[in-house]
Amino acid sequence: MTDVRTITVLGAGTMGHGIAHAAAASGFDTRLFDVNEAALARAREQVSAVFRKSVELGKTTAGDADAALARLAMTSDIAESLQDCDLIIEAAPERIDLKMRLMADIDRLAPADAVVATNTSALSITEMAGSIGNPARVAGMHFFNPVHKMKLIEIVRALESSAGTLETIEAVARKMGKETVVVRESPGFITSRVNASIGNEAFYMLMEGVASARDIDKALKLGLNHPMGPFELVDLVGLDTRLSILEYLHKSLGEKYRPCPLLAQYVKAGRLGKKVGRGVYEY
Repeated sequence: MTDVRTITVLGAGTMGHGIAHAAAASGFDTRLFDVNEAALARAREQVSAVFRKSVELGKTTAGDADAALARLAMTSDIAESLQDCDLIIEAAPERIDLKMRLMADIDRLAPADAVVATNTSALSITEMAGSIGNPARVAGMHFFNPVHKMKLIEIVRALESSAGTLETIEAVARKMGKETVVVRESPGFITSRVNASIGNEAFYMLMEGVASARDIDKALKLGLNHPMGPFELVDLVGLDTRLSILEYLHKSLGEKYRPCPLLAQYVKAGRLGKKVGRGVYEY
């Protein structure tokens, strides 16, 4: 097991900055990399906002929040971000080509003994690990949005993930205050596979006129005790992300995961969810 002091997060989007916040708040020296300087600036403000809210609610002190922010460094230099780090968490968008390029950078620039985790919610970790010289140091570390509120991390064992790699990720997750489940790699793991099915069925019901989006959300919240309705959740996650996951599950697992045409239409129309102000609902 690797003793982790420095964590590098690759990707400053919704999940990336959330993971960076969790790492810095838990005492790790944290680096957040993105090629886009504007994305890094937004991420800094979003992380700062979470800390400010935490101080307002009395969950942390202003001194501890300032100390955590001081542990968080932003960089658009991939070599700088990977230098002398103990754990790398890849949090780029759900595109296998992009993730494979980052894995090549990791293999070339990061310490040979650094543990490599990917936050993918559906893609093949074994395929990514195959591009690394030592695939035993690669596994999945699937966080949930919003990271600072969601307690679960799915630890995903790829074909060649070593026991030491899984133990390191488990120890880091515990230090972040998270609960974990260990999953053998399969398309969609546990949560993405179930959520994709529920969300896809909800879109089919909406397309068929079974009920309105608000009534479908209300039924699942009040009748099945879900904390969020499927449309509220997809607007938070991103309709493009959900469509990408369903397309992968459809390709891997067959017809029952075929994406609803209405979901595909929404994505083509640019209705991608809260991040753009318009998804199933208007924001």
